Amino acid sequence: MAAHGYDNGRLNLPFVGISTFAKSPYVENWDQIAADVAILGAPFDFGTQWRSGARFGPRSIREASTLFAFGHAGAYDHEDDVTYLEGVRIVDIGDADIIHTDTISSHANIEIGVRKILAAGALPVVLGGDHSINIPCINAFSDQAPIHLVQFDAHLDFVDERHGVRYGHGSPMRRASEKPWVTGMTQLGIRNVSSTAKEGYDHARAQGSDILSVRQIRNLGVEGVLNRIPAGERYYLSIDIDGFDPSIAPGTGTPSHGGFIYYEVLELIAGLAKRGTIVGVDLVEVAPDYDHTGTTAILAAQLLLNTIGRIFAVSGRAVGKISR
Repeated sequence: MAAHGYDNGRLNLPFVGISTFAKSPYVENWDQIAADVAILGAPFDFGTQWRSGARFGPRSIREASTLFAFGHAGAYDHEDDVTYLEGVRIVDIGDADIIHTDTISSHANIEIGVRKILAAGALPVVLGGDHSINIPCINAFSDQAPIHLVQFDAHLDFVDERHGVRYGHGSPMRRASEKPWVTGMTQLGIRNVSSTAKEGYDHARAQGSDILSVRQIRNLGVEGVLNRIPAGERYYLSIDIDGFDPSIAPGTGTPSHGGFIYYEVLELIAGLAKRGTIVGVDLVEVAPDYDHTGTTAILAAQLLLNTIGRIFAVSGRAVGKISR
């Protein structure tokens, strides 16, 4: 087992240094990614319909993640008796370039970043940005093996087109459903008012989507939900922070009461990591201007680090072995 970082050298407290994700090494050259996990920022929020501000989400999540980045060789969990993240190489490749008001070019730049991560054999973890950034993330998997998309969200995000807009944050799951490499969807936490009308729900179900609210998930339990998701698949996770209850995640543009608590989502993700292979993750809609205590960004960083830990704890995957 590796020695703790504070056994020698700098203490490296959270408020010291540059805020890469979990203070991981920064890789500027996207053709030189050599890691198990690569973090990409996608600070795009021009797809929002109401309160903007998610463009600052990647920066706030990175800053919050420094809380979990000092003094440890991995993260020991006494409940599981497992040291997570031990030996997992994480790098931060910075942000995709965002061109103000230009959705197509900005999305294309995000897609390039994800493709570079996949080409390096690493796990892409993308920090949004609004939920429209899922569209280029899914596009980047066009030359990979098929994926099953698992969404955690308050909203279905299945709008086809509205006033000519097809690539806003209300449309990513609709766009994903059109991709032949997306074999199915499980949409979890969906509740309350959303921009998706009844015909969107009808179309999603006709496409084979399994839609569950938070209350339905609590009635089924973790194992009951997992049993509805095809086993042995390659899973892509898209986590909208508004899937969580605003009592613990107020820092988002479209909060919705009646949401998940932390462990409900973590236990579902941990189960997914054992049920199949998680091959990509995006976490979106953190908007720090509404996050006055910083708790939303901390939740996002904590969930992502624990997700990465669960993925590698059960897979035994080595560098360059993300299955295609």
